[in-house]
Amino acid sequence: MPAAAPRTEEPDPADTAADTPDTAGTAADAGDGGPDRSAVRSLLRLWPYVRPVRVRLFSAAGVAIVASCIGLVIPLVLKWLVDGPVADSDPAGVWLGGLLILALGVAEAALFGFRRWLVARPLAGVEASMRASLYRRLQRLPVSFHDRWPSGQLLSRGTTDLQLIRMFLAFPLTFLVVNGTTIAVGCAVLLVQEWTLGLVLLAPVIPLVALCSAFERRFFGAARRAQDQVGDLTTVVEEAVLGIRIVKGFGRHRSQARAFRRLTHELRATELHKARLLAGIWALIMTLPELAVGAALVLGTVQVADGDLSAGTLVAFLSTAMALRWPVESIGFLLAMCNEAATAADRYFEVMDEPEADAADGPAAPARAAAATASVPAQRKGSAPDGIRFACVVFRHPDAGPAAAPVLDGVDLHVRSGETLALVGATGSGKTTLTALVPRLYEPTAGRISLDGRDITGLPRDELRELVAVAFEEPTLFSATAGENVLMGSYEAEEHDLLRALDVAQADFVHRLPDGHRTEVGEQGLSLSGGQRQRLALARAIVGRPRFLVLDDPLSALDVHTEALVEAALRRVLATTTALVVAHRPSTVLLADRVALLSGGRIAAVGTHDELLRSSAEYRALMAGVPDEEQPRAGDGPAAGDDDEGERR
Repeated sequence: MPAAAPRTEEPDPADTAADTPDTAGTAADAGDGGPDRSAVRSLLRLWPYVRPVRVRLFSAAGVAIVASCIGLVIPLVLKWLVDGPVADSDPAGVWLGGLLILALGVAEAALFGFRRWLVARPLAGVEASMRASLYRRLQRLPVSFHDRWPSGQLLSRGTTDLQLIRMFLAFPLTFLVVNGTTIAVGCAVLLVQEWTLGLVLLAPVIPLVALCSAFERRFFGAARRAQDQVGDLTTVVEEAVLGIRIVKGFGRHRSQARAFRRLTHELRATELHKARLLAGIWALIMTLPELAVGAALVLGTVQVADGDLSAGTLVAFLSTAMALRWPVESIGFLLAMCNEAATAADRYFEVMDEPEADAADGPAAPARAAAATASVPAQRKGSAPDGIRFACVVFRHPDAGPAAAPVLDGVDLHVRSGETLALVGATGSGKTTLTALVPRLYEPTAGRISLDGRDITGLPRDELRELVAVAFEEPTLFSATAGENVLMGSYEAEEHDLLRALDVAQADFVHRLPDGHRTEVGEQGLSLSGGQRQRLALARAIVGRPRFLVLDDPLSALDVHTEALVEAALRRVLATTTALVVAHRPSTVLLADRVALLSGGRIAAVGTHDELLRSSAEYRALMAGVPDEEQPRAGDGPAAGDDDEGERR
């Protein structure tokens, strides 16, 4: 948004949904051009974003209407000119008429230029406001939403679709009103001049309305399909760029090129179908009025020859009809742009209508927490810190069917305050899912999770994520400096905190970069090795000295020597925090005070490393590196080492 642009309010998504007709739940109908779909209803949902600039937008429409009506005055001047100065051989009158027509033409052009100036900056602000709202909503939507949606589809909604909406607000929206007014005024002028010829020119109106209605229904489906295909194509391009090392490493450039060509051919076919539809309606819109003008010309010529009509009136009549050509011929073009904008609005609001994760910041939070945990046993009372407690936690992916087995099925686990607990289990046992529940990246289907006795559903998200820091197995870095990537872990961390975190994570390589921790690491941090990225992600997790630390196999990409150094430094951090660490290797397990074995969606055993080696065959197999299919399962031996009742089920 340009700096000089007038300020526009950025509507809250909730206000957007409240102030406009509800189209949530109609995406399926919209996507195939179903009968319930309404372009007008889709476009009306843009009103909360347009409302802050409505004065300039309405002023621009008024200016355009005045300019268009000035164009209809020119034929009346021609009538006077032909029947007066030309018929009377009056050169002065001819010059006066010519100057008057020139002045009207200049005024019309100036007003149309003024209209464009009125709308350009405000509509750029509207686009920026909508893009900001979309970005905020994407940040607030749950991780499960991003798991389902391809990134290319989201990118196309924030770029191509918003450009289509801005173009609609700048041009078709105004000119549908302007051209409609112009046609109405022009038809009135024609009927006043000679009603019989006017009726001849109005004869195509009924078939044109029917044709435009049929065109609108067919074009919408093609427009929606094209915009979805643009999103798919964007996804393929993005994946090819981000995964260029895999593509080149495995020589898969030909298969990627084939996938790209297939999508481009599909998009090309859809665009050609749109072009054929537009060409057909445009040909009919141009042909029918031209036939009517031809018939009116013949009939008018006969009337002039019979003396029933003056030559000036016929000239003015035909000039008015020619002035109405563009407003009539533009109907197909404007309808096409309106349909593309309506589908873009549908796609935009498909994301905006997605429910956000339950934000426990309002007065209804206690009720939600009580309803979600009604069947969970009560917490132990007391003011002492209680650590992390999972009580009867069940998790099933939102898009899984009701008959699908849950990933987690009644997990009971207590990570004591100040304790480090290692979570181990076979591949696919749900370890990562369990750790993602603590910062509420996912919401449990049932059960309760508490931090120091406080239910996490009753904590504001900002407070929750200040208490809990996470580091994932796949480290994600941003196009920023190494230091900025680390400081994302805390709003309040300063440079000495940054240096401490780099030291603990054994990320001393940062100081050897060209500009130290101010060196840009590139998109996804691909200028660094996997181990270096993982160490920066670990530094990000610990830079804010969090109360609770959740680490998902944070040392998997490190070599043996670096792993030992990181473990030694990490022990100092773990001694002052409550930590849940997903571990796959014995060296990581040894960092923990106790170990929990996750098997079959439940906690099968809890104890120290030595206790589980003695009592659990499955744990022994995991530590020995036995393949998953050969590992024994829970029930091979008693669990040991846990003195909290109800933690092993």
